[in-house]
Amino acid sequence: MKKKVFVSGCFDMLHSGHIAFFKEASTYGDLYVGIGSDATIAELKGRQTINSEQERLYMINAIRYVKKAFVNSGSGILDFKEDLEVLKPDYFVVNEDGFSPKKEELCNALNIELKNLKRIPDEGLPERSTTAIRSAGNCTLPYRIDLAGTWIDQPYVSKFHPGWAITLSLEPIIEYNERCGMSTSTRNAAKQIWPYYLPLEKPEKLAEMLFKFENTPGSTLISGAQDAIGICMPGLTRHYYDKAYWPTKFESIQDESILTWLEEHIYMVMLWPREPGLDLLGETYITEDNVKELSEASEMVWDAIKAKDLDTFAKGFLNSFKAQVKMFPAMVNDRINKEIDKHKDHAMAWKLAGAGGGGYLILVSEKPIEDAMRINIRRKEVL
Repeated sequence: MKKKVFVSGCFDMLHSGHIAFFKEASTYGDLYVGIGSDATIAELKGRQTINSEQERLYMINAIRYVKKAFVNSGSGILDFKEDLEVLKPDYFVVNEDGFSPKKEELCNALNIELKNLKRIPDEGLPERSTTAIRSAGNCTLPYRIDLAGTWIDQPYVSKFHPGWAITLSLEPIIEYNERCGMSTSTRNAAKQIWPYYLPLEKPEKLAEMLFKFENTPGSTLISGAQDAIGICMPGLTRHYYDKAYWPTKFESIQDESILTWLEEHIYMVMLWPREPGLDLLGETYITEDNVKELSEASEMVWDAIKAKDLDTFAKGFLNSFKAQVKMFPAMVNDRINKEIDKHKDHAMAWKLAGAGGGGYLILVSEKPIEDAMRINIRRKEVL
């Protein structure tokens, strides 16, 4: 009997990249494709599908490399779990941005071999992704990651010691999941002002507009300015906070050699969405010593990046994360620490994107990390 192969995904806006993926996966055996339901995609991606689950099912079942396609019966990031238990495939095939520790754990528990394929188009065809196609005629708004010092954009932190937060603006090369520390809520607010792309105006002005739009008068919970700044201001930016929600000064790095250096040493691993109701403020230790550690780590990171000093960059990056966790211990738990432990042999430093509790694990490494995603930093617009 031929072996069974399983793949799962949205497969919205079917394109040649999907077909190449199905073709390669089918070389391992009969290919079964589980697609996310319309409801699951809306939950994870914060948007509606272009093609309904019925349309996607119809098209995928018509592909000659596919033995059978079906709509996954569950919900959430492991919506295929029950289907996998019933199908009992020999292989679960993913691509680079489809790998996650939860999939690996599930495959190990079910004695399924997990295979990670590179994104390689068929000969003569361009590389394709759904995100790129959507961006060509739809939303090209950036995402952001915070490198160091974040949480200091809240006055209840900076009142103990002022300091810098450092953010990187990212091109939307993939569609990052909601509730995963990638500033998706602020990005969704930005879509209400600029549905397709950022205007070619002063980035700092755009960031201030977005911050004020998201935090309307009377808001009881103020979203930190670092999200709006990271989305609107290209390249690498640091912003200084001193007992206020908006920074008093900015510094930016647009040097191509530095941005390329960062892209060569920063990787991301998808974990899981932050649990609803997670209370990061229930237990805090916001003290002068801890905030000072956060501030000093951010200074170290900035200086190391300018010098392209990888060892010092990694040290400051990790120190910043440790300072964050000291102040807000609910950012991590045993489950997250277990995932961090898996990378300690090959990564120099690590931290969680955003406020923690899940999301994406950001890694600093001298060499490429298998099963991890690369980043693409947004460059400054040339007028």
